[in-house]
Amino acid sequence: MKKITVADLLRKFSLRVAAGENQLQKMITHSRVHRPGLEFVGHFDFFPTERVQILGKKEITYLHKLSEEERKYRIGNIVHYHPPCFIVTAGEEGLTYLKHHCNDQGIPLLLTNQPEDTSEFITKIDAYLVKELAPEMTVHGVCINVSGIGILLRGNSGVGKSETAHTLIRRGHRLVADDIVVLKKLSPQTILGTHDEKTKEFLALRSIGLLNVVRLYGRKAFQDETRIALDIHLTKWQKDDLNNELEQEPQFIEYMGVKVPSFEIQLQPGRDVAGLIEAAANNWYLRQQGYSAAEEFMSRIEADIGAFNKL
Repeated sequence: MKKITVADLLRKFSLRVAAGENQLQKMITHSRVHRPGLEFVGHFDFFPTERVQILGKKEITYLHKLSEEERKYRIGNIVHYHPPCFIVTAGEEGLTYLKHHCNDQGIPLLLTNQPEDTSEFITKIDAYLVKELAPEMTVHGVCINVSGIGILLRGNSGVGKSETAHTLIRRGHRLVADDIVVLKKLSPQTILGTHDEKTKEFLALRSIGLLNVVRLYGRKAFQDETRIALDIHLTKWQKDDLNNELEQEPQFIEYMGVKVPSFEIQLQPGRDVAGLIEAAANNWYLRQQGYSAAEEFMSRIEADIGAFNKL
């Protein structure tokens, strides 16, 4: 799991430091921020002290209306718990008292460059923290986005994963990662695939070498990340080992406890593997919409049988 500091937030969201500038290396360990409201009126039973604290227009207006003594008491109750930092989205005016408390307790106080909608800012910062603090692992393979559907291609070294990805890129699809794929668990149902920065935009082809797909095919050939919807295992051709049933039983593979639909495609010279992957992606999408080609086919057969029985 990547480590996030207050300084990382400062850079990512172009924030300004109003107090506690010598504490910017404090660690952030929770993927959700908190907007203290109940805490300002004395309810601390469920106060998530480990979260970044966001102060918007409502909170700042409330504090401004308090007497100096009451304000000191209310803020003192919160800074006593030493949260990682405070971020104010309502501007800098009248925050001298808050700066004093943060400097005194060694808590960074950060400000947005201009007043922002607090709810929108929380959505942005939560999304960043969820992604950066997500449990992660690496797998050997290729990650590609086919028609908006994230696919993880796996297989033994030299089986043809990168070559297949190259064919898909030339057909208008997008590379995410080659060789080393970083998987991040964003939720119990969601796995995100991305690169490890060093291999960003690169695709390695045997006999050709390293390619930069953006330089070769333009920005449309690459994207930073994609939700993994399918796991496809590429294997060498084995005669008489293909499944010709109308619809195969669904198979799954687990990554960090998240089940991903998985199946095998066998490789053989002349076989349009890229086309099969496109078909698999489009068929998966139709299944998500509730359509099954096998079910429609069987309904036609049953209708024909029913019509024949009436003769």
